[in-house]
Amino acid sequence: MSATILLKNCYSSATICKGELISFIVNNEELMHSKEADGWNASDIEMFPIIGPTKLNDFSVDTPNGVAKQDQHGLLRELNYQLISSYKTFAVFEKKYKKNTLIKNSKFPKKSTQENLFWTYDFIFRKIISLEKSAIKIDFEIISDKKMPYMLGYHPSFKLAGFGTEIIKTKDKEISLSEILNVGSAAYKVLNTNEINLIKKEGSSIKIITKNFDNFMLWTPVKNMVCIEPITQYPLEKDSENSIKNSRISTGKDLFSVIISAL
Repeated sequence: MSATILLKNCYSSATICKGELISFIVNNEELMHSKEADGWNASDIEMFPIIGPTKLNDFSVDTPNGVAKQDQHGLLRELNYQLISSYKTFAVFEKKYKKNTLIKNSKFPKKSTQENLFWTYDFIFRKIISLEKSAIKIDFEIISDKKMPYMLGYHPSFKLAGFGTEIIKTKDKEISLSEILNVGSAAYKVLNTNEINLIKKEGSSIKIITKNFDNFMLWTPVKNMVCIEPITQYPLEKDSENSIKNSRISTGKDLFSVIISAL
């Protein structure tokens, strides 16, 4: 079976490569950032079971099951998706992990001193991508040991015109691209909301509605793209340690969703 899947309806299409959403086209307009363009070498990833850096804490995360080793944004990104099923407008992918299994860190040795990563719990992570007219929905299912601490973030990137004129809008505020650029790698935090809009002067604006995330981070190093990232928690600000005090606690099966639509 091909590693690339095309989903299509009368209004839009999506291209998925090995579980990564690399293209979302509505009315012949590409909305996703290209992996080959300046800024970031991906179009979407998932951050799990940790969001944020761990370097200052020797890549260690304390859990009730012992100390785990995690690099920035966790180890899920190091695992390969398996295609479970697909049809014309949807595809289901899955990653499985057995607790304490060592996973090679792709950042080692050039970008990290931590060679191997591991987590202290079993989990199954499912990603379901489906087209709905001029929108795309991404559902996440996390099946794990009850009471497992975790953070979850979805990290999609969107194509911009390159002039820095776009605005990120919530119910309470408007955020310019320059404000996001000025925050740098820490990412601009937008807390206690499940809805956010990317307003463009050129091309289609984008609405993002989420369920069960409750927060966002905004990040970009360039003017031609922006990452609008639903997150369960913003990483601790005053302490480099990623602690379970700043995590969700698993119920055994936890559900999340993101709907991205053209305006």
